[in-house]
Amino acid sequence: MSEKNFLIELGTEELPPKALRTLAEAFAENFAAELNTADLTHQGIEWFAAPRRLALKVQAMAPAQPDKVVEKRGPAVAAAFDADGNPTKAAMGWARGNGITVDQAERLATDKGEWLLYKEAVKGQPAQNLLPELVANALAKLPIPKPMRWGDKETQFIRPVKTLTMLLGDELISGTVLGVTADRVIRGHRFMGEAEFTIDHADQYPAILQERGMVMADYETRKALILADAQKAAAEVGGIADLEDDLLEEVTSLVEWPVVMTASFEEEFLKVPAEALVYTMKGDQKYFPIYDQNGKLLPKFIFVSNIISKDPRQIVEGNEKVVRPRLADAEFFFNTDRKRPLVERLSELDNVLFQKQLGTLRDKTDRITALAGYIAAQIGADVEHAERAGLLSKCDLMTSMVFEFTDTQGVMGMHYARHDGELEDVALALNEQYMPRFAGDSLPSTDVSAAVAMADKLDTLVGIFGIGQAPKGSDPFALRRAALGVLRIIVERGYNLDLVDLIAKAHELLDGKVSNREVETEVLEFMLGRFRAWYQDEGHSVDVIQAVLTRRPTQPADFDKRVKAVSHFRSLDAAESLAAANKRVGNILAKFDGALSDAIDTGLLVEDAEKALAEKVEAKIAALAPIFAEGDYQLALSELATLREAVDAFFDNVMVMADDEKLKVNRLTMLNLLRNEFLKVADISLLQK
Repeated sequence: MSEKNFLIELGTEELPPKALRTLAEAFAENFAAELNTADLTHQGIEWFAAPRRLALKVQAMAPAQPDKVVEKRGPAVAAAFDADGNPTKAAMGWARGNGITVDQAERLATDKGEWLLYKEAVKGQPAQNLLPELVANALAKLPIPKPMRWGDKETQFIRPVKTLTMLLGDELISGTVLGVTADRVIRGHRFMGEAEFTIDHADQYPAILQERGMVMADYETRKALILADAQKAAAEVGGIADLEDDLLEEVTSLVEWPVVMTASFEEEFLKVPAEALVYTMKGDQKYFPIYDQNGKLLPKFIFVSNIISKDPRQIVEGNEKVVRPRLADAEFFFNTDRKRPLVERLSELDNVLFQKQLGTLRDKTDRITALAGYIAAQIGADVEHAERAGLLSKCDLMTSMVFEFTDTQGVMGMHYARHDGELEDVALALNEQYMPRFAGDSLPSTDVSAAVAMADKLDTLVGIFGIGQAPKGSDPFALRRAALGVLRIIVERGYNLDLVDLIAKAHELLDGKVSNREVETEVLEFMLGRFRAWYQDEGHSVDVIQAVLTRRPTQPADFDKRVKAVSHFRSLDAAESLAAANKRVGNILAKFDGALSDAIDTGLLVEDAEKALAEKVEAKIAALAPIFAEGDYQLALSELATLREAVDAFFDNVMVMADDEKLKVNRLTMLNLLRNEFLKVADISLLQK
């Protein structure tokens, strides 16, 4: 029998759009693993996904498992026969279980002895017999947090299953999966094409579905079509579409036959901040906003219909009618909110709980205000502006706009502050306090914004750790993101700030609200731990990061310079030799329980190699002092790397642990002084080959 393509399509009710790609990719990955376990070879798996179906096409799948020989080891020969050479009960039981007699068994000789052996010829099963179970297993392992039941069935899946098609070439594979019996019937588009039709061969998919069912089953094809048509539609009205990938993915998952259209709204709505309009268009309606060449929002938007209409204008007008009340709401909230300045909403924060043990939002605001001013003083920002921004930082949470459109918090505070006549850096900080909002997001653009952003995050970190709710699996307060945000701001904006000081100040401002006595240590360890993930993502090796972490530098900007310096050092020819030497010195010193001197006694230098090294070490220590003072760790390590030959010669020619105690101590002193120069940067003994 020759290899054939295998098709599996599962027809369902509408699948969750935000999970569609994940489900399809996991299905393909799971099924590939099942085929591998079953020893059914193939030449690749193509996945398909649309709102009402998941499908896989396996290319050139083997028609059956290969025949194979399975070796079954029996008892050791010594235990298989008694003193008279007769088979023991253990040997006879093993042989009987394999359908042979003991004298038919082979022998397996190893360096640990000799065993009875039976080689069973196992004939591979036809793929038809295996596929239903493999499909069921792959579906059972999909990442479905809340499976559901439907009708009177006991089976569970993410949505009710309506149809099941399994074809190996032109052969229908009989079987039942998720309570549905396999058939050749597949469903087309809900409103176009043929509602149902039969498929004769796996190779017809997905073309037959598109031709007869008006469904584009290929996810990437649909996505590419939407992207291209949306870009074209925006260009036709002189604009650029906001085709954010997350929304593009969601829209792709909502339609079976995408038709891109352009609609408009009244220009008067543009008086409302664009962010609020965009939020309702993208978040509520799944529309793509259009901007002009200067980034200004246009009174137009793009949407994707799921049908080809005989009268497209009705579809356009329908969507315009739907979005108009939402935009009108935003306009109403904006105009209403502006009747009261932000600062008048400050007292309302007393009525909103931030966290039971940590107090209200007003309590948090007061702490942010004080901490922002403290940080501003250290980074050269305007303290009064930072404190004013801190005071107003949460007031927009009390506005109608933010209450209705929660994702506009911060940005609406900025707009309302500008309307109130607040200083620009104060207004800007109200929006930028939440930056960076996610990995790779922009940082606060001013020192005032940075001070408020760090204050907000540090208060949350220390407060939540202080009440014993450090994140374990889940992280409801987004503490990992907050910690990384603080680190990124300090490092990337080049602030000379110390985490120990910042954490202590945040702790002090909590004024007895926290009970965890180890909170400062725990928060510091947590934040240092974020460095590991961050720098690994940037391509630095784990041993480099660990070498720096061992020294526990608590100034993030300083930590950053050390990691980059050690990564550079690791690329030098001398790195491996000097790392090994440092490890050797560390081991020797760990076993020495005597006292070392503060300086090398040149009168105790005997061997030429130790004289040469001593001279170079003393000269290097003097030369490195101003370099370390400048924090130029890369140059310092490069200078230390020049000692490689002298260090190698020393270990090759000098007995460190000499019988003469004075010589031994002097040599250990020299090595300790050298090692301490490296330790001013990192413990390079931890670097791997």
